[in-house]
Amino acid sequence: MRVQTPGPGPLFPDQGPLGGRIKRRLIGGTAEILGFVLLTVLSPLFLLIALLIDIALWIKSRRPFVTIRMVPTIWWFLFGEMKAYLKLIFIYTFTGGPWGRGSIRRRRWVFALRIAWARNHLIAIRVLFGLKFVIEGEESTSPGPYILMPRHVSILDNLIGDVFIGHPRGIGVRYVIKQEIRALTPIDIGGRWIPTVFVKRGSLDPVTEITAVRKLTHDMSEGEIMAIYPEGTRPTPGKISRAQEVIREKQPEIAPLASRLNHCLPPRLGGPLAVLDEASAGTDVVFCGHVGFEGIRTVKDVWMGALVGREITIRFWRFDGTTLPDGDAARTEWLYEKWQMLDDWVGENLAVSRARSPLNPG
Repeated sequence: MRVQTPGPGPLFPDQGPLGGRIKRRLIGGTAEILGFVLLTVLSPLFLLIALLIDIALWIKSRRPFVTIRMVPTIWWFLFGEMKAYLKLIFIYTFTGGPWGRGSIRRRRWVFALRIAWARNHLIAIRVLFGLKFVIEGEESTSPGPYILMPRHVSILDNLIGDVFIGHPRGIGVRYVIKQEIRALTPIDIGGRWIPTVFVKRGSLDPVTEITAVRKLTHDMSEGEIMAIYPEGTRPTPGKISRAQEVIREKQPEIAPLASRLNHCLPPRLGGPLAVLDEASAGTDVVFCGHVGFEGIRTVKDVWMGALVGREITIRFWRFDGTTLPDGDAARTEWLYEKWQMLDDWVGENLAVSRARSPLNPG
């Protein structure tokens, strides 16, 4: 897989004092390195303990053997992090060190690294937990540039862009992602070498963040796309209900549109509308829905067996950017119309999934 030539889009400097950034990365990197060494050395003991735990839980509640899958999954994740650190050093060295910032070669290599990083993690999970993936509308994912708006329901669906678009198409993804992801030091460092915007939940300066999100659409090549999650966070029935209530109070004009959503949070309008407004005229929009990651919000959910044997269906829809209406009001209605389409598709597929397996959580 060779990543196509990226465009000269903007890079965003890390915020905060230098000392704080160094401390964050040292803590994160040290924890991962020590964890990898410890797990490698003590893996036989951990596997034995995991097997005993699984036997006890199976006897008690017939729960599938999951703990013993978690040990190699975590080891493989940390192994992927070790490879990422070495590759980042290689990329930095062979793209000019401090003089290579912003170079097209460095961008291409970092995009390729992140694609390999994402596939490394998902392949291990797929094999160890027996996942099956079904992809629909794959023809909609090439060529770029376009705006990707995915559903967000799990700790794992962040991998979809790089694994199912980046790898087969050789496309680099410019992400708008939460600051919490900086806890993964390779993403923290590598994300500054390609166009990436890290946003803060409940930011006190949303104007600055939206300005950065706007810039993320600039100078995209055919080998790039820009991804933003309209929901902003993972939905729950309670969050959906609360969001609809807030919209009824503060934005009554769109309350009827928001009230129809059953499975997805109403899209936050600030970032998505800014992106649609700022992107080059005629830039297409691709929506991504998926079913099968429900109930997998945390590592604990994985350990409880929610992931074992899942079938994950992923669907892409592409819309011609030249057909987007003008004005925020019309574009808000357009966005809700497409999001309702995605929500209906999710509902239909969840109903099919439940009919096949009544115990499958949705």
